Amino acid sequence: MSTSPSKPPARPRRVALFVTCLVDLFRPSVGFAAVKLLEDAGCSVEVPPLQVCCGQPAYNTGDRATTRAIAAQVIDAFEGYDAVVAPSGSCGGMLSHHYPGLFDDDPTMKARAENLAGRSYELIAFLVDVLGVRDVAARYDGRATYHDSCSGLRELGVKAQPRNLLGSVKGLELREMKTPEVCCGFGGTFCVKYPEISNAMVGEKSADIASTGADTLLAGDLGCLMNMAGKLQREGSAVRVRHVAEVLAGMGDLPAIGEPERG
Repeated sequence: MSTSPSKPPARPRRVALFVTCLVDLFRPSVGFAAVKLLEDAGCSVEVPPLQVCCGQPAYNTGDRATTRAIAAQVIDAFEGYDAVVAPSGSCGGMLSHHYPGLFDDDPTMKARAENLAGRSYELIAFLVDVLGVRDVAARYDGRATYHDSCSGLRELGVKAQPRNLLGSVKGLELREMKTPEVCCGFGGTFCVKYPEISNAMVGEKSADIASTGADTLLAGDLGCLMNMAGKLQREGSAVRVRHVAEVLAGMGDLPAIGEPERG
């Protein structure tokens, strides 16, 4: 199993966007924000039409046969690109850390999976660590707090990168939670298998968010954001929930996650 993605060629130009299922189905604006950020950084961005789910739900439930079939299609769809970038730590972690181990009994496919793993990145880490982006031309008037999603933080080391870029957003004040690294309780299929535990965890997270006095919650994984947005809305909170890419791309005026579309 790959422990960390290798560096792609310096200043990769041909970049494929791994959209992710949740972005495609529930929050396409995150995908458009990702494309804008990548293009502003000098990349040529393509969205392979044959991409599918990364396979994480099947993987998390132990269905390796289904996961292998999904992974094989993803590997096919993303061959030939300098880098594969996902606006999600969980999907990025699946591609870069878990695909190679699915094919331990197939040397040819394992090599292809390792090749993909070495070119796969979470969006914000790719912008900062690979492309060297240090600031963005964006404005967001508000007080925001940032949640560190589990896969992005623990598998990919995404921690300082989003905070560094958010520091360049005009009008934005970042207020840290007491426990920004604690899981929100989503965990993919975890929230379905253990709803009572999940609800208790997200309840603790919503209290931590409220304690900051922030009016906006940001994170890099849409699953976590949807989970926290649902809890905040059920509690009657006015905190707006957005993907960090939307704010960094200057798209912070869109309806927040969970809010009805305008017009």
